[in-house]
Amino acid sequence: MTSNSNESKQPSRISYATEGYICLIGLNRADKRNAFDSHMIAQLSQALTRYENDDTLRCALIFAHGEHFTAGLDLMELQDKLDKGVFAFDSTQVDPWGISGKLRTKPVVVAVQGICFTAGIELMLNADVVVASEDCNFAQMEVQRGIMPFGGATVRFVQAAGWQKAMPYLLTGKPFDAATAEKLNLVSEVVETGKQYDRAYELAVEISKAAPLGVQALLASALDGARNGADSALGNIHSFLPPLFHSEDAKEGVMAMVERREAQFKGR
Repeated sequence: MTSNSNESKQPSRISYATEGYICLIGLNRADKRNAFDSHMIAQLSQALTRYENDDTLRCALIFAHGEHFTAGLDLMELQDKLDKGVFAFDSTQVDPWGISGKLRTKPVVVAVQGICFTAGIELMLNADVVVASEDCNFAQMEVQRGIMPFGGATVRFVQAAGWQKAMPYLLTGKPFDAATAEKLNLVSEVVETGKQYDRAYELAVEISKAAPLGVQALLASALDGARNGADSALGNIHSFLPPLFHSEDAKEGVMAMVERREAQFKGR
């Protein structure tokens, strides 16, 4: 995605804040049910890139302002932009959907509530942990709009749910609830309405207390398996070990175990 000189003039469609090791990224277009227009897409990429490049941050939490996570793509605004690189990211930009651009190396947790359609589901599928409110209503409805999912659902939805479970929803675009999303392995857990942010934040804190180098190596190996298959991931797994075993964090982990205290990892 090429930079837009007018982007800085646009209202903030993404909120960004940090608390300790955690980066809080909010979808902030509640008056449009957080539908993704070109500006929101660009700003979300910028926020995730900022998180990725900040060595002091260990986990990101993506959430939504307002009643709904997202209505999906703002097709009216995007209609004449879909073939003009709005979803093309270069090697310095993190693609929120993990299709092109710079691949993130640090964990992302997502909290969803209300409606979560199309690109919202695909944003979830590109995350590592997803907490859904029990009131969620999902739909991968692109085929009902004359297009197809292009943010990863054709691969990741199928990987998560299996072919026979995924295709009835992908091929028809029919809606499903949070309990079904959990059965389809699209979310990590379902919580009481209104509790999704607190639970996701709790998980983000737990992740941020783990050894950052170990977390990043684990993610790299898991993503290798998801993208390139088990043989590739297993063949590469030992390459992660030498720098981890010789890290200060590995020594701290052993000392914390011996001294029966919580480890204080530094990411080195």
